[in-house]
Amino acid sequence: MAAAERRFRAMGTDGHVVVIGGPDRLAGDAVARIDDLEHRWSRFLPTSEVSRLNERAGSPLIVSADTRLLVERAVEGWRMTGGGFDPLLLPAIVAAGYRSDFAALTSSGAPIEPGPVAPRPLVACTDIELGDEWVRLPEGTGFDPGGIGKGLAADLVVGELLAAGAEGACVNLGGDLRVAGPGPSGPWTVALEHAWCEQPFVLLGLGAGAVATSTTLRRRWTTTDGTEQHHLIDPVTGRPSTSDLTHASVVAGQAWTAEVLAKAVLLRGSRRAFDIVPAGVDALTVDERGAVAATDRFTDYTGHAPLPEALAG
Repeated sequence: MAAAERRFRAMGTDGHVVVIGGPDRLAGDAVARIDDLEHRWSRFLPTSEVSRLNERAGSPLIVSADTRLLVERAVEGWRMTGGGFDPLLLPAIVAAGYRSDFAALTSSGAPIEPGPVAPRPLVACTDIELGDEWVRLPEGTGFDPGGIGKGLAADLVVGELLAAGAEGACVNLGGDLRVAGPGPSGPWTVALEHAWCEQPFVLLGLGAGAVATSTTLRRRWTTTDGTEQHHLIDPVTGRPSTSDLTHASVVAGQAWTAEVLAKAVLLRGSRRAFDIVPAGVDALTVDERGAVAATDRFTDYTGHAPLPEALAG
């Protein structure tokens, strides 16, 4: 079956779109749509709606339907994980040193000056107000779309591609991936990668649905006091996570859900990793020693091929 592909940079990561069937323009339209969403949602673009929401925290701001949906899904994610996923951690992320686009942040190779430890806000995502066409963040908070923005973008674009006539579609934004319909030669093959492995360590077969991965082994930097930091903030401490897990991948129906759960699973640590995984969702983890663990039905996606017991660090 004929496939059109585009590889590109977007949302601070590598993007890949595959469109099966439909008008020739669809792959290009998908890339343009992702660019549009990035310009609405990036916290690194001062004119984005997310940047203006953060500047206007405490006051309502009229936003597009896309941005309202992003905030609504983020609140749902917070509820789904019991606060294990928290989109209001922007001050803590900035305090850790992640204050600009990651490529720009690390381009010089120089250590990053951390900011003062951000005070824990006495508010929660339930304090975010959503009107029909507006959003109000609690005063003194900051919204970070992070991975949920990539996951939701993949969900939206795949749905729009099918509505525009595609028979099948895959949108992958830095490992947050959504597929629907047939792939080029049947079910879609999704590769799980780990920083310690030159090749994918697991291959998944997916007819429809989503995969998202969260890891502490990428997006790392060294601060001027010699501390090595990463971008995953523990909502309990407001500081980069000290979880013994380095990798979590989740298979779910939607990419935004998979992203939220992957982050929450990783932050929980190996002893409680899968407690939060709901029925119909599966997850895999790798800990700091390389040990691999997964939910009982995860190998349904590998054709029941066994998972590696451990990865070499």
